[in-house]
Amino acid sequence: MSVERATMAFAGFMVMLSLLLTATVHHNFVWLTLFVGANLFQSAFTGFCPASMLMRKFGMKTEAEQAKANTH
Repeated sequence: MSVERATMAFAGFMVMLSLLLTATVHHNFVWLTLFVGANLFQSAFTGFCPASMLMRKFGMKTEAEQAKANTH
């Protein structure tokens, strides 16, 4: 799995988790949903995403890196 796909999966998971927590634990967990959405929005313009940076540090490769490795 590439960093890009893992980031989308992680963001989707966090949105679902925060909505579940909002419905079952406390209504203030809705702020986590807002934070995830705002982070996705800003990363579309800036390219800065802390989750992606962590995934890269743990050794995940981007789609471009995976494509380059497959051509050699």
